[in-house]
Amino acid sequence: MGCVVAIVGATGAVGVEFSRCMEERNFPVSEVRLLASARSVGKKMPFRGEELAVKELTENSFRGVNVALFSAGSGVSKSFAHHAVKAGAVVVDNSSAFRMDPAVPLVVPEVNPEAIREHKGIIANPNCSTIIALVPLWPIHQVNPITRLIAATYQAASGAGAAAMEELRESTRAHLEDRPFEQKVLPHPYAFNVFSHNSKIDADTGYNEEEMKMLRETQKIFHDPAIRVSATCVRVPVLRAHCEALTFECSRPIGADEVRTLLRHAPGVKLVDDAEKNYFPMPRDASGQGDVLVGRIRQDISDPSGKSIAMFVAGDQLLKGAALNAVQIAEFLVR
Repeated sequence: MGCVVAIVGATGAVGVEFSRCMEERNFPVSEVRLLASARSVGKKMPFRGEELAVKELTENSFRGVNVALFSAGSGVSKSFAHHAVKAGAVVVDNSSAFRMDPAVPLVVPEVNPEAIREHKGIIANPNCSTIIALVPLWPIHQVNPITRLIAATYQAASGAGAAAMEELRESTRAHLEDRPFEQKVLPHPYAFNVFSHNSKIDADTGYNEEEMKMLRETQKIFHDPAIRVSATCVRVPVLRAHCEALTFECSRPIGADEVRTLLRHAPGVKLVDDAEKNYFPMPRDASGQGDVLVGRIRQDISDPSGKSIAMFVAGDQLLKGAALNAVQIAEFLVR
């Protein structure tokens, strides 16, 4: 007998992947409730050979629900998550609403699955950029603790949702056809352009919210408030799958071959590191699969101590960066 799962934000880019992940992974479910705003009510979505109708999200949507997967923005999570918990469900939330709440576990199953047991009804899914970085960094950190991380992200349209993905498609068509296009989702022209992540910039530090998420979430997940993180987060005209250039410093000297050995069989990681063919992680290869691709592993020649490594990673933002991570958490809950 399976459990009852509610998907909040079922028609969004991540919500669609929740259903797909559960189906592909044979998640033990007896009922799936697709929940969204009133404008999506009645829309049909496929699940295990059936067409399920989307229902309106209300305070009473969670009666009999065991697990509620949320991906409808922090405002919706703050308004409805506690109603789900009160009804007896465990919430796995994909928004930023509860990530830094000390009472809420922030979980990447390959890194800190033990934190799932500490939940009080809500478990937070980390930011996509954080997940994609930490899955390959954790096996290294366990052996030779990382003391500092410099990250530059190349973030796909999927990180801003289905509307941003469509805006990239349409603006690209317009650009190629030499006709005007007015962007409505993102603040700058997206086709053939790169721009700083569109989250709010802190006037005191100069860092935007996305960059500070990587710092704070890494410290919380690694249980290490001393780890130093500096990120530069950028939007690139790619539909899905984020890439990141990561340079990290360890407590002791470490070599590129040692890093490859540590990552070769690490859970959730796939080495794509073929220097002879100049073949390394790319978003087109990361899209649609759950592993984080890792390559360009090399000694950081700017650090004479030999403690620093540079590498390049790619991961599907909608899967491991969001839906898959949440479904993996839910699998721990129903074991």
